[in-house]
Amino acid sequence: MKSKFLVSGMTCSGCESTIEKSLCNIIGVERVQANVKSGTVSIESNRQLTIIELQLALPERFKLSEFQSDRFQTVDKQKSKIAQLFPLFLILFYVLISSILLNNEAPFQRGFMLDFMGLFFIVFSFFKLLDLKGFKESFAMYDPLAIIIPSYGFIYPFIEVILGLFFLLRIYIDLSLLATILILGMTSVGVTRALINKKSIICACLGSTLNLPMTLATFIENAIMIVMAVIMLFASL
Repeated sequence: MKSKFLVSGMTCSGCESTIEKSLCNIIGVERVQANVKSGTVSIESNRQLTIIELQLALPERFKLSEFQSDRFQTVDKQKSKIAQLFPLFLILFYVLISSILLNNEAPFQRGFMLDFMGLFFIVFSFFKLLDLKGFKESFAMYDPLAIIIPSYGFIYPFIEVILGLFFLLRIYIDLSLLATILILGMTSVGVTRALINKKSIICACLGSTLNLPMTLATFIENAIMIVMAVIMLFASL
């Protein structure tokens, strides 16, 4: 018997392996194939399996749901890059508007950039902390330091929180600007490599919850922050 299910929380090849090993332990299961690109898992078994039975065999971070072929079979063709990245654009829009409103008397000046960067780090760290383990696994797929030191993925969201607070509170600004250039610059190197090699991996910028694809938008997002940090750092010299 063959069955197919949607899987939420699957963000990398490591997740594929975990799902396949977990489901293969169920009596009657003969073959399991997880696919992070389509967000599905295909199962071959010699008996009828229930979704509840399958769910109990998986780690809590993975959630199964019924696969409706007529709806999801052509989802990649129907869904444009812009549609996939809509959550990212929406969040950046809210951060931008909030920063402008906080500095309505002097928009796009130093205060605006500090608030934008502060809100950016705070908001983006929130999504990463929703699933810290899932973020770590996704981040280690492309960030140069996270590849070498996996535990860096656990620390990174908290670094963003600290930098965000520093920018919003206007303390240790020069140090925070340098840290921003270093951290995002290093991540941008990994993003660039992934884009050049055309790797199909999940962007960890908003954690693993939203399953955003790695695209040029990820690079642009980091570039905006780096440019702001460089401008303010040179202005303070």
